[in-house]
Amino acid sequence: MRIDGTGYRTIWLAKDGWSVDVIDQTKLPHRFEVVRLTNRTEAAHAIQSMIVRGAPLIGVTAAYGLALALREDASDDALTQSIEVLQGTRPTAINLRWALERMERLLRPLPVSHRLTAAYAEAAAMADEDVAMCQAIGRHGATLIETIANAQATGRRVNILTHCNAGWLATVDWGTALAPVYTAFERGVPLHVWVDETRPRNQGASLTAWELGKHGVPHTVIADNVGGHLMQHGMVDICIVGTDRTTATGDVCNKIGTYLKALAAHDNGVPFYVGAPSPSIDWRLRDGVKEIPIEERDGRELSEVTARTKTGEMVTVHLTPAGSPVGNWGFDVTPARLVTGLITERGVCAATEAGLKALFPAA
Repeated sequence: MRIDGTGYRTIWLAKDGWSVDVIDQTKLPHRFEVVRLTNRTEAAHAIQSMIVRGAPLIGVTAAYGLALALREDASDDALTQSIEVLQGTRPTAINLRWALERMERLLRPLPVSHRLTAAYAEAAAMADEDVAMCQAIGRHGATLIETIANAQATGRRVNILTHCNAGWLATVDWGTALAPVYTAFERGVPLHVWVDETRPRNQGASLTAWELGKHGVPHTVIADNVGGHLMQHGMVDICIVGTDRTTATGDVCNKIGTYLKALAAHDNGVPFYVGAPSPSIDWRLRDGVKEIPIEERDGRELSEVTARTKTGEMVTVHLTPAGSPVGNWGFDVTPARLVTGLITERGVCAATEAGLKALFPAA
């Protein structure tokens, strides 16, 4: 995708051919900085501290993190330890486990001397596959947006509401929920995106708004609780969100607050779609509410906020009364009954076991 006319991915091999460059998303939207990862510890920190975030990007970063680890020690014991360290960085996003299991299946049978080259090649393949999957999601999802546009009065734009960031910053490129937006925009469909601020980390206000703005897509940032009001007044034509983990039966785990948007959409007859690449589907789980581990994060994400002053200085301020306890659950689960459909790289399907099996019979 484009930043001031220059094409970027979120992760790439540095010029030295072995270290890994990533965009530091904790500095956006006020500063664009690139961080270089040179070992397993730095890769794990990048995931855990949300320098990189978004389920697909977390998975690819973990794969490269394992390749970096093998530069120091490619033995069986070191491989096991590195996988455990990287796996422990974020519990909710299934792509993390998916990527590390895929890497282990490839690397474990290989001679130690062959593992490093194979690891880098596989991580690069994952990155390219992620881009292709997101582009396919964009094509399938753009058709939904075009259908709405064609049914409306001439010149009326399609209003799309999204929650959190599931754009290209959450993937290697294009995004999941925003890939249909970018694709429809490139096709000339008149559209506008309502961007939830997404408390407590404000990924919508800081990341989604930033990348949409850089790409020239019309958008408006709104407080998290405005979505229901907009839907009541006919100001939302379709909701599209991402997913950190989707069960085999169509339950969707996404950033906290997604469930409330789905309830509002259901009550107001607004279609609610989820951009769901297949690596985000956990075929082992059937009940998302009971089985998906929900990450509880540092309370300071909620009690503090970092912003830029009028003079350009970055400051962190405290929002809550001193001594007030803070609960900070990072995700919630939207039951499949509230999901109109899942937009996958193979097409759009019902958020049901039968719908998913129709597209992914081998799974």
